[in-house]
Amino acid sequence: MYTYTWYQWLTFFYLYCFLGWIFESSYVSILQHRPVNRGFLRIPLLPLYGSGAVMMLWVSLPFQDNLILTYLSGVVGATALEYLTGLAMESLFKIRYWDYSHKKYNVHGYICLESSLFWGVLTILMTHIVHRPIARAVLAIPAGQDILFVTAVSAVFLYDTIVCTRAALALGRSLEAMERFRRELESLQVQTSLLKMEAGDRLAAASEKLETQKGKLASLLGMSLDELWKSAGIRLETFLDMSAEERREKYAGRLKLLKALTGITAKQIRFTRNRFRSNPTAASRRYAKELAALRELFDSRNNEIKEQH
Repeated sequence: MYTYTWYQWLTFFYLYCFLGWIFESSYVSILQHRPVNRGFLRIPLLPLYGSGAVMMLWVSLPFQDNLILTYLSGVVGATALEYLTGLAMESLFKIRYWDYSHKKYNVHGYICLESSLFWGVLTILMTHIVHRPIARAVLAIPAGQDILFVTAVSAVFLYDTIVCTRAALALGRSLEAMERFRRELESLQVQTSLLKMEAGDRLAAASEKLETQKGKLASLLGMSLDELWKSAGIRLETFLDMSAEERREKYAGRLKLLKALTGITAKQIRFTRNRFRSNPTAASRRYAKELAALRELFDSRNNEIKEQH
């Protein structure tokens, strides 16, 4: 049984957050061929790895004399943690900050067989190799110094978590606003098309009626049927154009939904751009089109900045 104090557990948590950040950032940087500050936070900590490491130590505790059971406990425990974390983050922020949808045997893109098997290997490495020297080093730190370290890191960690969470929530609201506006616009386009079809049917009916009364109309209006038809067509086209514009003006209030975008602060814009760079596989099932549009917007902006320099 582990006999660590609360501040020692926090020290382990932060150390493994940092080690996880080193691993993930190095791995993704190699794949992307550029430096990547991996993760949700701006600071070099990945809470999923820190909480995962602490969880691995606990779930494998009864099985440390059996490598197979240690492995299986890590697979089950870490996979459950990864799934619940991914589900909670997408529900809250509207985005999956990692996505396994392209991998075989995945569940909703939150977990996949490959990562689950890796968690089992990591649990064995953690409990039998990595944690033992780290535990000795942490236990050797004087209590006062360890508490000071934990207090300082916790303050920075909590501040950065609050800032990043607020920015991520603002981004989620922007995606919702863009999605609502897109649906309203699509509905408007459909209704406008139906209006034009209906007007076209009425025009055809009017044409048939005009054909039957050609002589009477020609003498009454002093113009040929072709001239009359052309005049009616012009007026109808003008009417449809004006009607479409008027209908758009009715929905002009919907543009206020996009204020969620313009209301994002400069820091939040930087957060969004950097999170896209840090999480290249980030995805969203419901807001895929809106997320793609934002990616394109930031990519074009980055290209403009590069060209200027």
